[in-house]
Amino acid sequence: MRERNLSIDMFRGITMLLMVFVNEFWKVLNVPHWLEHFATFEDGMGLSDIVFPMFLFAMGMSIPYALERRQAKGYSTGSTLQHILGRTLALLVMGAFICNQESRQMAGNRPLWVLLMILGFFLIWNRYPKDWKAARWLKTAGIALLAGLAISYRSADGELFQGLWWGILGQIGWMYLFCAVAYLLCRERLWVLPLLWGALCAVNLSVVPMRDGAQWIGPQVVADLSQALQLGNGYGAIMGLGGVMLTVTDWRLSSRSIAQRIGIGLAAAAVLLVMGMAFHVDWIVSKNLGTLPWCLFVSAISVALYTLLRCLEKKGWTGWFKPLTPAGTATLTVYMVPYLFIVMWLVVNPTITPWLTGWVGVGKCALMAAVYIACAWGLTKAGIQLKI
Repeated sequence: MRERNLSIDMFRGITMLLMVFVNEFWKVLNVPHWLEHFATFEDGMGLSDIVFPMFLFAMGMSIPYALERRQAKGYSTGSTLQHILGRTLALLVMGAFICNQESRQMAGNRPLWVLLMILGFFLIWNRYPKDWKAARWLKTAGIALLAGLAISYRSADGELFQGLWWGILGQIGWMYLFCAVAYLLCRERLWVLPLLWGALCAVNLSVVPMRDGAQWIGPQVVADLSQALQLGNGYGAIMGLGGVMLTVTDWRLSSRSIAQRIGIGLAAAAVLLVMGMAFHVDWIVSKNLGTLPWCLFVSAISVALYTLLRCLEKKGWTGWFKPLTPAGTATLTVYMVPYLFIVMWLVVNPTITPWLTGWVGVGKCALMAAVYIACAWGLTKAGIQLKI
């Protein structure tokens, strides 16, 4: 059985810390531009533009470990596929609920609706003690609560609860489904994974306009298939599958020395960087468009960061990660904690103070990110942790 990889926990923890940090910027004025999202047709990327794809990369890195552990425990392929579908459904449901309350003006008491939504999530997907009989009844209550919220939901213009674009968690769910099934089917033929990654890059190039407005026109059936699989232009699957391949490569290099593994990791990051620069000649760097240069640059950063963390792990220099442990191991809980604070924000409805701008405001965001992680730590110690 594959042992837990602390470097992946550290990578995911850093990514989640950055995610809750940049998500606080909406309350702050005059944030330095390099920290923010760049505009759709602005050729470049800020810190906010690398966080989500890095999280997809971390998700991909975890997939081989999770599925190989199930294999070692004797679970059948059918059982594992059912597990994958269950996790995907959980992410889609949570994404749809969050998206409905964020993307549209709600009628009625929004703070109460959001609070009950979070309660429903924890009732259904809490990490209950094994064989605890009350868990079944709590999960049933959570399902009934979410069903009631969905049925009673009305937007300000009277529209019903909708799937919309699934939200961030929903996107993660679709990419998880694709990458997990791809790994499950290719376990015995891992050489197929780089070919699939290359095909996704080709799909991206064929559907994303070039910087001069021209567009490669690939077979329409390819674009239609990509949409049917909820892949869009393929950027999310490129990131997730990149993480899968990094883990597989890491396993194959396990017998090499630390110096060799660092050298290979940095070389791989350099190759991705050069590829990104080559495609940058004809395509801009844009998160909103999901361009291939953006994917390749973030992939290069991810590989380089993981290589560094793997080195620190092997040297035993990991004590600095202890305060961030909840972000790496209770990631979904950390992601949900800010919504409890949003409920309080909606109730109080404060105004943004004039002095809370620039770097002072950024410091406040960093402090809030630390608070969120501390709250998740407290919830975990109390036996409250989202686990899908």
